[in-house]
Amino acid sequence: MPQLPDDLDAVAVRTWCSLALEALGRERAEIDAINVYPIADGDTGTNLYLTLESAAAAVEAVFAAHETGTTTPATADAVRAMAHGALIGARGNSGTILAQLLRGMAGVLADGGDAAHLRLALSRAASAARQAVAHPVEGTVLTVATAAAEAAEGEERELRAVVSAAYEGARAALARTPEQLAVLGRAGVVDAGGRGLLAVLGALVEAVTGQAPVRGARAGSGSGSGSASGSGKAAPVDGGSVVGLPVGGVPVPLGGGSAEGPLDCPEDAGGGGPAFEVIYLLEARDEQVDRLRTRLDALGDSLVVVGGDGLWHVHVHVDDAGAAVEAGVEAGRPYRIRITHFATESGHDVRVQAEPAQRAVVVVVPGDGLAGLCTEAGATTVIARPGEPPASGELVDAIRRAHAREVVLLPNDAALRHTAAAAAEQARTEGVRVALVPTRAAVQGIAALAVHEPDRGFDEDVVAMTAAAGATRYAELAVAEHQSWTMAGICQAGDILGLIDGDVAVIGADVQGTARTVLDRMLAAGGELVTLVLGEDVPDALADALEEHVREGHLAVDTVVYRGGHQRAPLLIGVE
Repeated sequence: MPQLPDDLDAVAVRTWCSLALEALGRERAEIDAINVYPIADGDTGTNLYLTLESAAAAVEAVFAAHETGTTTPATADAVRAMAHGALIGARGNSGTILAQLLRGMAGVLADGGDAAHLRLALSRAASAARQAVAHPVEGTVLTVATAAAEAAEGEERELRAVVSAAYEGARAALARTPEQLAVLGRAGVVDAGGRGLLAVLGALVEAVTGQAPVRGARAGSGSGSGSASGSGKAAPVDGGSVVGLPVGGVPVPLGGGSAEGPLDCPEDAGGGGPAFEVIYLLEARDEQVDRLRTRLDALGDSLVVVGGDGLWHVHVHVDDAGAAVEAGVEAGRPYRIRITHFATESGHDVRVQAEPAQRAVVVVVPGDGLAGLCTEAGATTVIARPGEPPASGELVDAIRRAHAREVVLLPNDAALRHTAAAAAEQARTEGVRVALVPTRAAVQGIAALAVHEPDRGFDEDVVAMTAAAGATRYAELAVAEHQSWTMAGICQAGDILGLIDGDVAVIGADVQGTARTVLDRMLAAGGELVTLVLGEDVPDALADALEEHVREGHLAVDTVVYRGGHQRAPLLIGVE
């Protein structure tokens, strides 16, 4: 049996993220089914899962960076990665609030993970989440977070007692949410966002104590248990009263209750409302964000702005989506913009589109430059910015945006193979025929896209694209961050590393010299075309020098050069 942590170190944080992702994966459909506030669009569980998926991936990336060393990451690195991953991957109203809760906790846990720090972290998280919401409403995830913090505050013992008290406080508060929020009481369900937070706190209990919390009914929580068949939807009980079916062991009180109107809550929050949900990441200064909040608050509702240190996640429901995006442009640099149109009569997300195309290509690219190139070639792109790998939900969104019956997916990164496979499987359940070509680098994706012909048969097209990608060797240059052992020997911090097909093959002192050596090794096995993709800070003179080197040393080999924009590697190389 693994040793249980005395405090939340990096390993415990990693375990927590993994368990929370598993819990939300199991309970996603149940949480979606009880989602009636602020919009009854049935996606709260999915949004929480995708947000946590991004957080967990960021933590895994921190551990992956330490694989060659003998020490584990610092706790501060793990919790900050968790918060950053949640911020950039936050989805929907609930996911955005969860990101702020994790950010609030990370700000304290970076200094220590004992019981005292955890109590403060829960309190800071609840406060930060309330401040991020323009008009806080009781009976929501905010109420559950506050109750968890207050319950933990009264527990002075070890870490295990603190996390257990927080969970029990959250569970009791969740059971009371239908009494606080009228729309929940009428539907006979608990708050979906609060239900998701309970799953995350339950994972924290398991990470710290080694045991998952008991999921039985809590004494004094209200009603009888109803049926546990588990759709999470309301069912008649005792000749007409309504009780929500228990979700995760939390029964919902019988309909009615106090049903007082909540703070800043419209009488029927589940119906009507703005037509669009607008979400984007924003690079901006604090003072600009303060003005942005004021402007967006006047445009719509469900406004949540989370983040800090120059990076923010903005979520709002509006009738004028263009105005919401323009407000972001005036405040700073918005990107990863997502606009969803709500069908206001049913409350469900709809997309009004033309007849789907027969075939499309979805490609992950490392920078804006290649995104433009691939878009010109007719592909739908997903940008993987440095340190921000796309989650499966982003790839599914891109497949939906492509709006085609058949889709070829090019992940262009070996680390994304599982993420891409999950996205492909999800898209298939929605009726899209998806083929995943296992491209491991952007230059392989370029080669595959170059031979794509939408007019030929799907299988034939996929085979041709797979063959073109497989015939393309790939390399990239990177800067060593610390001393490390590699396949090419021991490197020092600041050395230029030449990676061929994913392995370090060359250790050099400068970019140009290392690139020449890499090219010579790759072309020794033959080749007809060299592709160079330059990062945004790499001068054109480097491309000129490498083109001349290829021309003089390797007859009948052509060279093409692209600007990749802001990408992780200063230089990507492909040889076909």
